[in-house]
Amino acid sequence: MAFVFRFLSRQPLGLLHRIGWLCGWLVYGLSPTYRRRLQENARLAGVKPSCVRASIEAAGQMVLELPRLWIGPEVPVQWDGAELIDTALESHQGVIFLTPHLGSFEVTARAYAQRFGVAHAPMTVLYRPARQVWLRSIIEASRRRPGLATAPANLAGVKQLIKALRSGQAVGLLPDQVPPEGQGALVSFFGKPAYTMTLAARLAQQTGARVVLAWGERLEGGKGFRVCVRPFDEALSADVVQATLQINRAMERVIHELPGQYLWGYARYKQPRQPEGAPEQKG
Repeated sequence: MAFVFRFLSRQPLGLLHRIGWLCGWLVYGLSPTYRRRLQENARLAGVKPSCVRASIEAAGQMVLELPRLWIGPEVPVQWDGAELIDTALESHQGVIFLTPHLGSFEVTARAYAQRFGVAHAPMTVLYRPARQVWLRSIIEASRRRPGLATAPANLAGVKQLIKALRSGQAVGLLPDQVPPEGQGALVSFFGKPAYTMTLAARLAQQTGARVVLAWGERLEGGKGFRVCVRPFDEALSADVVQATLQINRAMERVIHELPGQYLWGYARYKQPRQPEGAPEQKG
């Protein structure tokens, strides 16, 4: 598998996206569970059929482009809203980047590191190590680059994020990722209760960091990506649950800007898993 991964990393982005297009439809056709979940999640958000079809293809493209993004040659990146990052960094308050499972969320941190991380303020991203040993080593090596740091998804990692923000640096989070039990709140997401991480809200409340919204739009024809940055236009509530709901609403607005590249098949409404080290519940 490592050989295949390295082989794919050297292929043109357009070719990888064409293969991903096919893989997206194969998974959709072969997995009834995935298919039902994707359709139901998209229906809740009122997504048009054309965007649903595009999202099926985008899911496969996201997977096939990972080898190129992680260990292959650099890909072309455009920017839309980079001036918002300049303004946020000038405040020296720290910056929290919130990126949903939209487009290529891998490319956003890399693009930031290249343009802003080395010259201005590094970015730290939370990560959970892959279970496969061969894949874990590739991912960890790919994320060790100038201007980009990683923090484990545990208490030590959270302390690392707080330290980075208080030093005027940036952190990146996927706020629509289902957190472990006890680390989230049940709030609405596209009209349905979803267990949502409170970490983003708590970090902003504790550090006073600026919050911005960002995602990596996948361009057609293998032409690369466009990193889009938008402001978080309202003051976060002092109540963590209300602040988490505000973040979910901001994620909804961002997703509706590019619904054809959101991972509607992600199990957003699943039950949270037990935290690592927690005793197994029996009943």
